[in-house]
Amino acid sequence: MASQTQDVPSQFDMFGFLHEAGGLSYAILIVLVAMSLACWFITLTRIWDQRKINKEYAEARKKFWVSGNLHDGIAALGGRENVFRMLAEDGIRAKQYHQGHLTTEMPLNEWLAIALQRSMESVTARLQMGLAILATTGSVSPFIGLLGTVWGILNALTRISLSGQPSLDQIAGPIGEALVMTAIGLFVAVPAVMGYNWLIRRNKAIQEQMRLFAADVHSCLVGGARFDTSTPVSRVAATRAAPIAKSA
Repeated sequence: MASQTQDVPSQFDMFGFLHEAGGLSYAILIVLVAMSLACWFITLTRIWDQRKINKEYAEARKKFWVSGNLHDGIAALGGRENVFRMLAEDGIRAKQYHQGHLTTEMPLNEWLAIALQRSMESVTARLQMGLAILATTGSVSPFIGLLGTVWGILNALTRISLSGQPSLDQIAGPIGEALVMTAIGLFVAVPAVMGYNWLIRRNKAIQEQMRLFAADVHSCLVGGARFDTSTPVSRVAATRAAPIAKSA
């Protein structure tokens, strides 16, 4: 009796499923594995890019604004692949173009805002590359795994009906092995969804960093000075400010 109870669980394994699987099941398994590998590759590469930009932002805060002028600050940021060096160079290039071509057609303030926004959007587009694959994998892979399960159960029931002597172990074994496809689909979907949400949140933080840096560059190019939030509020300026209207 003990030997019989030990023989039945041995049928519920991945190798038994692969042995009994057909061509469609193998194709579904290959698709799920390929989607999982693609998601991990995209997640790791985007994390690397985000980490690099975060380091560049810390370097820009430390070196760029302590330089004598914008050109010295750009030189302190290193190579041209630096995102914040690219933003500063695009701003200077846009100002030079405005002085030579658009002096009367468009205000400098608006022209620089457009140029810096376009530069930031190019970086954002690079950070969002591949995120659609993560979102698609997270929503589709459970259904692909369910398709494999349905197909495996159909084949299992067909074999059981042809045997002519169905029993509990003959039914539970093949159906349990077919459910492996649903589990694989969930194992693919969960990391994809988590990676997508995490990367989106980190991208928003990087976009905020670029907006702050671009705003400072914009103020330097237009007004010749950076808006420093660490400057204490003058008591004289505070007393001269317009009084706050009291609600009725």
